[in-house]
Amino acid sequence: MRSVNRVVRFSRFGGPEVLELVDEPLRDPGPGEVRVALRAAGLNPADAKRRRGGPQYAVTLPTGIGRELAGVVEAVGSGVSRLAAGDQVFGAVPDGAFQTHLVAAENLFALKPALLPWPVAGGLALVGQTAWDALASQPLAGGETILVSAAAGGVGGVLAQLAVLRGIRVIGSASAGNHAWLRSRGIEPVEYGPGLVAAVRALSPDGITAAFDLHGPSSVRQFLELGIPPHRINTNATDPSLFGIRRVGRGPTSIPTLDALAALVVADDIELPIAASFAFERVVQAFQRLETGHLRGKVVIVSDDPAVLPGTVEATGR
Repeated sequence: MRSVNRVVRFSRFGGPEVLELVDEPLRDPGPGEVRVALRAAGLNPADAKRRRGGPQYAVTLPTGIGRELAGVVEAVGSGVSRLAAGDQVFGAVPDGAFQTHLVAAENLFALKPALLPWPVAGGLALVGQTAWDALASQPLAGGETILVSAAAGGVGGVLAQLAVLRGIRVIGSASAGNHAWLRSRGIEPVEYGPGLVAAVRALSPDGITAAFDLHGPSSVRQFLELGIPPHRINTNATDPSLFGIRRVGRGPTSIPTLDALAALVVADDIELPIAASFAFERVVQAFQRLETGHLRGKVVIVSDDPAVLPGTVEATGR
């Protein structure tokens, strides 16, 4: 085991280049806490917005970054009863997930199934529960039609697939290169951009029951143009007060939800594609890839531990 903890942090706002790797002493877990040795962690657009100094984020510098991860429990504090050293886990934390040895509350982690690959586990908890909770925010029945923007992305992709599993018809916007994947998961694709409204009307002339925005204001404007009532539009990508719509994202960590999501992935009922993986030390390059957009699924960073499945790191990642 390493004798130091490597932490990704930033001391000023800006692009990926402001991120730095800092060595800190290992910390022992306190009451109710576990120390997790990182195996993989997922990058999310909100991480980049926070790093750039988005006004909606209260940030005191210097600070860490990252909110979802998977790893191995290597130490437990007093009062920990559900997890033990050696357990493989995945979960989401309030912040600072990108460190080689994270100390956090036991109740933030679910057990990782053996058949769930490390990179997928590292990118599942935050986007998965966000999708689960956002979908639950709208009363929907089988046979109804919903519209999902950024349907090939992390949250959008999981949300769309969960809806399909529940018998809901899903139309999803994405770039043309992701349309074949959407069809393979039971989602009817449309190209994002100025032609979206006409394409959706052609596919669903009787209208859309509800819509989920994972893209931003331009998608919300198109939802409203389609005549979707504001209370049936949920966003996780823009300020809802600008449009009189709703914003329901991830609620408190739900271990049963994380367990259910992991089981669905292992069964291939839903897929979380890994668009790119980078070695932990190349976190700057990982964010550069994230911020180019047009991703299918997640960008993750992985540790150099041999337990991480081989072949998951981009050729430029090491």
